[in-house]
Amino acid sequence: MNVPVACQYRIEVPASPERIPQIRRILAAHLKYWGLDAHVMPVCSAVDELVGNVVQHVEGDKTCVVELRWAGRHLNTSVSDRDSTLPRLRTSSPTKGGLARVAMLSDSWGTCATEHGKVIWFSRRVKEPQRVLSGPQAPQPPVREFRPLPLEAVPAETFEARSLAVSAGR
Repeated sequence: MNVPVACQYRIEVPASPERIPQIRRILAAHLKYWGLDAHVMPVCSAVDELVGNVVQHVEGDKTCVVELRWAGRHLNTSVSDRDSTLPRLRTSSPTKGGLARVAMLSDSWGTCATEHGKVIWFSRRVKEPQRVLSGPQAPQPPVREFRPLPLEAVPAETFEARSLAVSAGR
């Protein structure tokens, strides 16, 4: 049985309009490396919305943490910031932006207040990854055999110290 290795990536960035494309490229590279090419567009689009909300709505410190976690069946993504104001879902939005767009791009989503702000997360089911990262394999045979050091390579003081320790213990 192939058990996928848990994959995690976390980046802390100052949220700004210039950083959104950079964050998108970084996340896309990680998703592709994990074999989740089919999830690049929806995950990056949802993260664009969430980081854009930080840029637009957070006053003061606009630092946010973007995190990806994949353990085989679910890809969880979160964006946390230091503003404690929880967002509201506006389903009547004509542009379907913000959290309405995140809801459309994910299987589930939520928000959680933290001690220093909030976290908005979303999850996508991974039906069939293109490549499964497998856990540790059987150990490889050693490259060369163990050979003890020749006696002339071991300093004489080592033998003297051992013989003193043995005689003192008797």
